[in-house]
Amino acid sequence: MGVTLTEKAAGEVKKIISEQNLPEGTVLRVGVQGGGCSGFAYSLNFDTGTTDKDRIVDAHGVTLAVEKKFDPFLDGTVVDFYDGLEKRGFVFNNPNVVKSCGCGSSFQV
Repeated sequence: MGVTLTEKAAGEVKKIISEQNLPEGTVLRVGVQGGGCSGFAYSLNFDTGTTDKDRIVDAHGVTLAVEKKFDPFLDGTVVDFYDGLEKRGFVFNNPNVVKSCGCGSSFQV
């Protein structure tokens, strides 16, 4: 199943790539790192390439790269973009999470 982007999130990623004049073929790298109050934190970065260790997905014209080692943490995750009065940013809807912190930036599986 892997990681997917909503159409709204993909539009925001394309906008950032354009505004920052990132090179053709830039991919959005989604990952997990240790940290945060619940044990793990999500990471979003731009990269210029992929490796055979990555799962590659095209979501609404955005290429996502996710290292296969993150499958147990991220399988089925949908990345959305929230733009409200109180906050603005990418949101991770992860079915594997058993506990998350109040700020929503760290989680436990």
